[in-house]
Amino acid sequence: MATPRKGSASLAANPVLIGAATTLILVVAVFLAYNANSGLPFVPTYSLKTEVPSAANLVAGNEVRIGGTRVGVVEGIEPLRRPDGSVVAELQMKLETTVKPLPSDSTVLIRPRSALGLKYVEITRGSSDKGFPDGATIPISQATPTPVEFDDVINTFDQRTRVASRRNLTEFGNAFAGRGEDLNRALEELQPLLQNLVPVMNNLADRRTRLGRFVQALGRTSSIVAPVAETQAQLFANLDTTFIALAGVARPFIQDTISTGPAALDAGIESFPAQRPFLANSEGLARELRPGVRALAGAAPDLADALEIGTPVLRRSLDLSRRLKPTFTSLQSFADDPAVKLGVADLTNLAKIANPTVAHLTPVQTTCNYVTLWFRNISSLLSVGDTNGTGQRFIIIATPQGPNNEGGPSSAPANGPQRDNYLHTNPYPNTASPGQPNECEAGNEPFTPGQQAIGNVPGNQGTSTERTTIQKGN
Repeated sequence: MATPRKGSASLAANPVLIGAATTLILVVAVFLAYNANSGLPFVPTYSLKTEVPSAANLVAGNEVRIGGTRVGVVEGIEPLRRPDGSVVAELQMKLETTVKPLPSDSTVLIRPRSALGLKYVEITRGSSDKGFPDGATIPISQATPTPVEFDDVINTFDQRTRVASRRNLTEFGNAFAGRGEDLNRALEELQPLLQNLVPVMNNLADRRTRLGRFVQALGRTSSIVAPVAETQAQLFANLDTTFIALAGVARPFIQDTISTGPAALDAGIESFPAQRPFLANSEGLARELRPGVRALAGAAPDLADALEIGTPVLRRSLDLSRRLKPTFTSLQSFADDPAVKLGVADLTNLAKIANPTVAHLTPVQTTCNYVTLWFRNISSLLSVGDTNGTGQRFIIIATPQGPNNEGGPSSAPANGPQRDNYLHTNPYPNTASPGQPNECEAGNEPFTPGQQAIGNVPGNQGTSTERTTIQKGN
């Protein structure tokens, strides 16, 4: 029979060693349990930071999930002040190395784990080829979408909303009570409506319909008319008064107007295309008549008098028209004569040829009055005559003496040496004609002693000349 060794029996029977081993095992178990939320010790991790608008009741130790699977924990939460003064939360996360590297276009969202307020961080993995290195920070721009808190949903049911909900429930209950058969019939009739509604909805859903832009335009229209809502309400109140007044003539007058309206509209559809050119020409005529109408505004009283006086004259003009018939017949024959047409053509050419000359000579009379002055002066040039005729009035004016004076032949224009022996002549003075200064130079030239003055003198002599008047006899 073998005898046990003394050393082995003493170790198993030593209560101190057994208690120490038990205590060591408990300490290790407690340590592992305490650090379980932060990951197992001595296990490599992938550290990332992320910015979120709000920690939203998140605490250290909450899970980080990808696709519903736990991939790490939140190690810490710190407030972070941004350059614009706003404050966000920065989360320190410990992730498993299996998700390393996390794509750089991944997004972060804090979601509720239960209705009791537990939260976790959900990461939606992106598809970018680039990833976040260890210790990098996911920017706040990728903390999307904005989470909706359970408290926000509950807070929508405030006191007014709860009262309104109870009232709606009561009223709808009263409305549907005892109407089960009618509701069944309505649901039965809805089937063909919904079938016919399908193509309508397809048209509205088509991009070419631009229903979205229509709704946006309606929103802008509503915002524009909102300030005049009270005015529109008054408009409807006034329309009610108007419609009450129209009720007395609704039948048969307004009813007959509506009944005969389609025929009138059909006639308009047929006739308006033919009338469009006439209306366009009438619009052009009215536009061209506007200057004349404005000019006639001041002459309206005289025109009214002329029309009043002219009415009896027009009645008497009928007899004149009958007597003028032979005259106009002769004029018609005259106009049809080929020789007359040649004569009119020659007169037209004469007018075209004479037009520049007339245009040049017109200011001579209209501006400077030279033609009238010439006839007035030429009439006073002749003296009273006798049986043999009239004589010309003249006065001998002695010219200054000296070389080349104006009193006889000379080799050059008079040029002194006496102060008055200088030639002053202007054979072609300015008469305000086209291409000339606006001046009446003839008879207005200043006399410059001691120097020659041949041709137009310097400066503008103005348009003032002697005016003539017509003597009217009694």
